[in-house]
Amino acid sequence: MKRLPGDGCGLATALNAIGGKWKTMILWEVNLAPRRFGVLRRSLPGISEKVLTEQLREMEADGLIRREVFPGAVQKVVYSVTEYGVGLNEAIAVMSAWGKAHEARLAQRDAAP
Repeated sequence: MKRLPGDGCGLATALNAIGGKWKTMILWEVNLAPRRFGVLRRSLPGISEKVLTEQLREMEADGLIRREVFPGAVQKVVYSVTEYGVGLNEAIAVMSAWGKAHEARLAQRDAAP
């Protein structure tokens, strides 16, 4: 995803962290519980392995999620939310609540004669 240039108020930086179709949904999933790659992929219908891998790498680089590798005959990789990511998820929850209220307001407006 093309990153927005800094804007001095932090909004562009925040949007870069959650930008794209999948990052907020990935963050939500790993916030609920640590997830393996396959579980994430199944919980996000329509996402390709390539895109999921790219998004996870970007989110790890931004410090939002943690990638933990467990050694063994079959390598196990688990993704979980960081404390920093929890803060962003809380901000997203506020935006989601605002969006739901705004949808209801628009629906009322459109239903009025």
